Amino acid sequence: MSFFSSRGGSCVTASQAILQGLAPNGGLYVPAMFPTVSGADLAVMGSMSYPQRAALILRQYLEDFSPAEIEQDVAAAYGADRFRDPAVAPVRKLDDSTFVLELFHGPTLAFKDMALQLLPHLIRRSAEKNGETREVSILVATSGDTGKAALEGFRDVPGTSCTVFYPLEGVSDVQKLQMVTTAGANTHVIAVRGNFDDAQTGVKELFSSEAFAEKMREKGRVLSSANSINFGRLVPQIVYYFSAYADLVKQGAVRMGDPVNFCVPTGNFGDILAGYYARNMGLPVNRLICASNRNNVLTDFFNTGIYSTHRTFFRTISPSMDILVSSNLERLLYEAADRDGELIATWMRQLKECGSFSVGEQRLDWLGSMFWAECADDKDTLAEIRNRYLQDHYLTDPHTAVAGHVLREYRKARNDQTPTVIVATASPYKFAADVLRALKNTEEREPDAFAASEELERMTGVPMPDQVQGLRDLPVRHRRECEKTGMAEAVLAELA
Repeated sequence: MSFFSSRGGSCVTASQAILQGLAPNGGLYVPAMFPTVSGADLAVMGSMSYPQRAALILRQYLEDFSPAEIEQDVAAAYGADRFRDPAVAPVRKLDDSTFVLELFHGPTLAFKDMALQLLPHLIRRSAEKNGETREVSILVATSGDTGKAALEGFRDVPGTSCTVFYPLEGVSDVQKLQMVTTAGANTHVIAVRGNFDDAQTGVKELFSSEAFAEKMREKGRVLSSANSINFGRLVPQIVYYFSAYADLVKQGAVRMGDPVNFCVPTGNFGDILAGYYARNMGLPVNRLICASNRNNVLTDFFNTGIYSTHRTFFRTISPSMDILVSSNLERLLYEAADRDGELIATWMRQLKECGSFSVGEQRLDWLGSMFWAECADDKDTLAEIRNRYLQDHYLTDPHTAVAGHVLREYRKARNDQTPTVIVATASPYKFAADVLRALKNTEEREPDAFAASEELERMTGVPMPDQVQGLRDLPVRHRRECEKTGMAEAVLAELA
């Protein structure tokens, strides 16, 4: 299958799209078509393991990878030594119409592991397939979870290095500790004095800078990305939508062919976009419910058709969603624009220069036929954590709680009782202090992440993950900081 830039041109293979990460004109690589997963394939998934399900989906897109290569890589990515739950992405029942897809059983306790345990294998093979002998230098901007997942995935992988930028004051204590304590001779972590959008914009500018690329070439390195702008990040995420549906059928929650909804906590739009791709491939998805926090740029977009960054940026208790420029939305816009790359380039130029663009009423109606969007502030989020635990004895992190609140609002607004899967994106122990104060219904926040985790474990009986417990004694290995205008110099200094 061929891949094109969302801004026009740049026809490449799957391996080239994965290796490059971002198209030369700044666009995101999109598949030439959506392959179809047959009803027979979907039926047989119920008896498959997660790696087998992943291989079936990935084969539809990665046509220059052999079936044996894909099977080998998914087996390595989703083995028992990497994921604590043998199901990898289990589905839990809350009530007859509400389920939770748990994507936090990997090494870094966040849904980013679902893609970033596989991506290093795909990038290594892509380099081999394209005769690339230089070191592949991965640059990543993170709002919290991608960073550690990328570092863990690429740590000590031969022929690669991984540099992560995170907003200095924009991640949780546990998220920061997970990153700055990472070992590995090829890992680098840099704090940006700014927010996530600053870090993400800076990384995109590095990819588009010929001067920076030349300096990297002089060092014998070639750039690639582990952010969700890379199609190699997106395609593994499609898998868990199919897997969740197969499990619902297997559990008797739905009959094969019955529609389901997915409610997804959304920041950079990659997670919910994967659900859209699954829908286009034939998965019976009725509605994709886009749940945002107080940084509700996506809510406003789906309700008005206008995407505008002319708004205040808020730091919330769901920091991985504190984003105003949702990069992966561009891939959806490409479909809304009937694959008109020139129109996408115009919209993206308007966004950069003017801070907004509008898709028009007809395209808004098209989007509304599939998506529904609402938001939750911190008060709503804390209440949802508390209520969900009291009602279902189920512990959620602040991002998953945003989705839980928005699902309640959706059902009140639309009276839709279609079975719905809440996509759970992180372990509550990554945000233990806020989860604890939600359960205690207090404004007081335990300042020590480990003390909060211990009290949360005592209160709920939900075991603290070893990954959090082990952070207490790890040395801090990464201390570099930079201004948002100094990211190039910081990378070069790290790689010197």
